[in-house]
Amino acid sequence: MLFCFKAYDIRGRVPDALNAPLAHALGRAVVEVFGARRVAVGRDARLSGPLLRDALTKGLIVAGASVTDIGLCGTEEIYYAAANQPFDAGIMITGSHNPADENGFKLVRGGAIPVSGDSGLFALRDRVKDLLAEARAHAADGAHAEAGGSAALHEASFRADYVRWLLEYSGATRLEPVAGRKPLKIVADAGNGCAGLVLRDLMAALPFDFVSLHMEPDGTFPNGVPNPLLPERRAATAAAVREAGADMGVAWDGDFDRCFFYDNAGNFIEGYYCIGLLAQELLRRVPGGKIVHDTRVYWNTSEVALAAHGQPIMGKTGHAFMKERMRAEDALYGGEMSAHHYFRDFAYCDSGMLPWLLVAGLLHRTGCSLADLVAERMAAYPCSGEINRRVQDAPGLMKLVRDQYAGHAVYEDSIDGVNLEFADWRFNLRMSNTEPLLRLNVETRVNRALLESKTEEILLLLKEKGGAVPA
Repeated sequence: MLFCFKAYDIRGRVPDALNAPLAHALGRAVVEVFGARRVAVGRDARLSGPLLRDALTKGLIVAGASVTDIGLCGTEEIYYAAANQPFDAGIMITGSHNPADENGFKLVRGGAIPVSGDSGLFALRDRVKDLLAEARAHAADGAHAEAGGSAALHEASFRADYVRWLLEYSGATRLEPVAGRKPLKIVADAGNGCAGLVLRDLMAALPFDFVSLHMEPDGTFPNGVPNPLLPERRAATAAAVREAGADMGVAWDGDFDRCFFYDNAGNFIEGYYCIGLLAQELLRRVPGGKIVHDTRVYWNTSEVALAAHGQPIMGKTGHAFMKERMRAEDALYGGEMSAHHYFRDFAYCDSGMLPWLLVAGLLHRTGCSLADLVAERMAAYPCSGEINRRVQDAPGLMKLVRDQYAGHAVYEDSIDGVNLEFADWRFNLRMSNTEPLLRLNVETRVNRALLESKTEEILLLLKEKGGAVPA
């Protein structure tokens, strides 16, 4: 079994789960299964990236594809290339926010169309499995595995065009200094991932003051793996915001397809409230647009979208699933509480650069603080944040929890796990698509005490009935 193939990407430890033979077979499979003849390849800063890239590109070329290597980059740079250049597929080699000894592959077709288990990823898995078996058989009998392909390997960069597009779409090129007001000061923490490569170019074009942290890509991650969803990874950014007297802090994960916000006091802002903020800002530009949100927490997003004359639509958690729903609905914007933000005008893909550019423009235009912009919504819809628990029997425990609460629910769906609503609170309990975990999210209407009591109640049930332990 190839357990590195998940619901919407490929990821695992190197070399146990991911290695050169698998990467080579994946390259061949992309050509054979998808018919891809022109493929863009990029990688994040992880030390295993060059090894996997070399094997992947050899597999692609052997199978007859022409490969363009765009080098160190963010996942959204592969999306940009696949959407704006004549590529049949794009492959990003990244472990994103995972530990340094892990890596993975994110795939799109031409036009940046996502690849998930429902749209070809499992067909790739099956072909990779066959190719690995063939390679082992050839090795056993001493035969040569294959002849070399005749296609070519090229190097190229589309970063300058991508940066120009970011600046234009976000409106940053139209920002002008405001008389009597100091320039916005922003702490930017690249986390030693690849965000710094793009941030330098953006910073040079923006009328803001920046305090830069950990800008150099370094796959050893000397300051910790870039994953601001982990509370222990937030301290440096928060401290820098307070020390600099900054208006806002922003941090990114390793492949910068997600960004995370801090207010002027260094407080981490849950991605949930950023979704409402971005939905409101984009609906100001395009009234009546559709807003796709995930199932985990959404009361605030729905209310904000409706008040701004938008149409809220529920989608399944996961970047490939969200993009597929975005395309099906022709949605203006989509957001997940995990800090993935999707934009119709970015080929329905997620970007970790557009959100902070849009929020910075909003602060610059209004003179408001980020804390002021989200405080009312945070009070109106308190949420638990995502709480992870490791369990033995996730499906059985989900059923037990569902049966315990469903009789009193006013609404239930199973779009993505157990999703139950009551008059003044709701929760979502789902299995992770990428890890052996149950994920719990709870939200209430105004009542923080109720939030805390219901969260504790469900966690206790998970522990007593299923032996759940913190992940």
